Amino acid sequence: MNREYHPRFRFTALCKVSSAMILILAASAGSAQDLAPRAYIITPIHSNAITLTYSFQNGDLVFDNSVPITGATARISIPVISYFHSLRFGGRTANLTASLPYGIGNVRGTVLDQETKAYRSGLFDMTFRFSMNVLGGPAMDAYSYREWRQKTIIGLSLRLVTPTGQYDPTKLINYGANRWGFKPEVGLSRRCGHWVVDSYAGAWFFTLNHDFFSRNQFSPTTNTQRQEPIAAFEGHLSYDVKPRFWASLDGNFWVGGRTLLNGVESPNSLQENSRIGGTVSLPVSKHQSMKFSYNRGAYIRYGGSFDNVSVGWQYSWLGRPN
Repeated sequence: MNREYHPRFRFTALCKVSSAMILILAASAGSAQDLAPRAYIITPIHSNAITLTYSFQNGDLVFDNSVPITGATARISIPVISYFHSLRFGGRTANLTASLPYGIGNVRGTVLDQETKAYRSGLFDMTFRFSMNVLGGPAMDAYSYREWRQKTIIGLSLRLVTPTGQYDPTKLINYGANRWGFKPEVGLSRRCGHWVVDSYAGAWFFTLNHDFFSRNQFSPTTNTQRQEPIAAFEGHLSYDVKPRFWASLDGNFWVGGRTLLNGVESPNSLQENSRIGGTVSLPVSKHQSMKFSYNRGAYIRYGGSFDNVSVGWQYSWLGRPN
């Protein structure tokens, strides 16, 4: 059945599609959906690592009932290259991580009674993370680190998402968000024998997108989109089988992130979601290791309800590569 919709209604409906797509497409670039066990565990200074990760996301997009969108799904492959370096900062251990993700994906669904498909291939927004511990051990070289035993670590971090990804303001679905994102976070890590408990609490803050879905058949003018902050909480329980061989249970919860278009709030765009999963890290050689993880939506109120499988290879070294 074909129905006629007021142009403004069509534009609002399409913008709500884009709001949900931001949630799923931004996942690899450091959104509230992250699940990262042992993110605050200390390493010796001058540690380095290059990580190659392949992630596959497949699932549904969940909307409220105020717009005629049905059967919306997404299948996205995301290879990521990351570089990690640890250093001394104010006598404490700190580290810097830079990540560059690339996406290849298909999105489909029925929007306003029309079957709609979209294929995208391009860069996501590049991310940077700076982290340091404020309790639990000073900066250590490799020799001192071998003698050190973790108890309780408290750390602080700041993640930055840069507007460097593929973005076309005339298109509804993009891999880039055309805005800056900032996430300050506090993390706690507590070791008891072979067990490690991690918990993190932080919040995402976003700048305005001043050129959102503009200059096209739905909106000939320039539009501004704003997203409110998102509070994010994360927890992990992991077990050391032997050095560098560990497994963890992972979970998170985030709330907030209402979107506003030209100052008008999008109804029912509040996120209140959680994910659960697991991670296994295996040593391959002195410098190499593999990491496998799986997670899925435990409760999705609005956004991407998808399964995520990832495989990562890491090469690490102290000082210069050898």
